[in-house]
Amino acid sequence: MRLATIDDAEPIRHIYNIEVETNTVNFDLRSRSAEEQRSWLIDRSGAHAVIVADTGDNLVGFACLSPYRPKPAYNTSVESSIYIAREYQGEGVGSLLLGELTRLSDQHGFHAMFARIVGNHETSINLHAKHGFELVGVEREVGRKFSRWLDVALMQRLAAST
Repeated sequence: MRLATIDDAEPIRHIYNIEVETNTVNFDLRSRSAEEQRSWLIDRSGAHAVIVADTGDNLVGFACLSPYRPKPAYNTSVESSIYIAREYQGEGVGSLLLGELTRLSDQHGFHAMFARIVGNHETSINLHAKHGFELVGVEREVGRKFSRWLDVALMQRLAAST
């Protein structure tokens, strides 16, 4: 695992866009362009940086911490995102990335870490539970994609030491 660089923009975009186009794991309705992906990556640094899982030959997943909400009182909270290339799902890459994200979150002094997971995505819910997240609520029918209403499970992890 390592911090992402601008050279990772295209492999990240490829992994992300497959999920946008074929799945409900995120609520984007259109793929990112190359320019949008580069801008997204450039905007992330410091405590909100992007990390990648890299085999040496291929980028197989990425994850990031993002600001939870724009108002200043939320500055001690972050939201996590994790995406794994389809051919590496179920191989432990997500667990490695989430473990590193929780470590970085604690290291940067964030108190609360949130994950928004499309309803009934048991694999992701179980992964987050393994890393100390608890289900704190379900947002009912808050998204619509592929002509379906989608729920979102909200999971939260508090910092190991506060």
